[in-house]
Amino acid sequence: MEFAFSPEEESFRGVLRRFALRHLLPNYARWDRGEPFPREEVKALAEVGLLGLRAPARYGGMEASYVQCGIAAEEIGRGDFNCTLFIQLTAIWAELLKMADEGVQEEWFPPLVRGEKVFAFALTEPEVGSDAAHLRTRATRDGDFYVLDGEKSSITFAGMADVAVVFARTGGEGARGISSFIVPLDLPGVSRSVYHSPGEKLTQRGSLFFDQVRVPASYRIGAEGEGFRQAMTAFDFNRAIIGLCCLGAAQQSLEETIEYVKQRRAFGRPIAKFEGVSFQIAEHLTRLEAARLLCYKALWLRDQGLPHTKEMAMAKWMAPQVAVDAIRACIILHGHYGYSQDLPLEQRLRDVLGLEIGDGTPEIMKLIIAREVLGREYLPY
Repeated sequence: MEFAFSPEEESFRGVLRRFALRHLLPNYARWDRGEPFPREEVKALAEVGLLGLRAPARYGGMEASYVQCGIAAEEIGRGDFNCTLFIQLTAIWAELLKMADEGVQEEWFPPLVRGEKVFAFALTEPEVGSDAAHLRTRATRDGDFYVLDGEKSSITFAGMADVAVVFARTGGEGARGISSFIVPLDLPGVSRSVYHSPGEKLTQRGSLFFDQVRVPASYRIGAEGEGFRQAMTAFDFNRAIIGLCCLGAAQQSLEETIEYVKQRRAFGRPIAKFEGVSFQIAEHLTRLEAARLLCYKALWLRDQGLPHTKEMAMAKWMAPQVAVDAIRACIILHGHYGYSQDLPLEQRLRDVLGLEIGDGTPEIMKLIIAREVLGREYLPY
């Protein structure tokens, strides 16, 4: 067994940590307080390779392993948790684009890798979240086009995205009737709204509306009826990526807190000397490390082509939860100073909370684990 990163992975990790702490962390609060995230910053993410991690080399991508994607997510999460969403969405898009026709790949991979466009993933609907097999958005064939009608909700980058992969019903009921389409969001009939979310404000989460939107048939990804399978494949690996995004933010919070408790004095000594403080730090560091190992194991299994669905669900359930608990503890250990916007702790808590829900709630993750262990015949539905 090998628990160490390779020299190349360690070098990659070091480059990204320096980028996260020097370039992203100083500006983390700006995008939370109303200032829009500049397109130049998206291109800065591209310049260090973060948007082409899973893209083919012939289009400028890195063809990175899934473990490398996890390293990127964890390190960028230390600087600006919300920037990890660009890593997630472009990696998912890369997986889906590989299933498209060559001409479509040639059109969309270069702007993805170079950060020239922002990409969204539109699956969730107002009445369809985890039960994605029953989505209602419809795509009707009309010659060389499909006509899209419907609404997608809770879409990351809804307010800023240039293009989305949209999942719509092309056939009958159930998973086999769903197809996926590349939809430029400047087409006639597309509109959007942005939510007033408590966290992840940089991402402009919101709704996308499609009213008789005509999409070229060539923009369908793969065959009709393959969309649900494509979506689940993308979600599967991203669960551990989400876990590592959260752990990066929590680890940075704990390291900042360790330095604080060494300096903060009460009753004539540093508060780090009190077991009520030091034991908390020890406990949360241990839980983060356990969750981290689980996430990387899941990604390693994916890289090896081995079954990994159970481990991905475990990682998605456990890592965001232990991250939230750790960040909350850091706020309390800072006392009244922690409960302010002078430190990034409260923002990290609000931001990380969102990914306890996104891409599947803890309850859904537990159902997946139970299904993999007990069998589908023991599911409650």
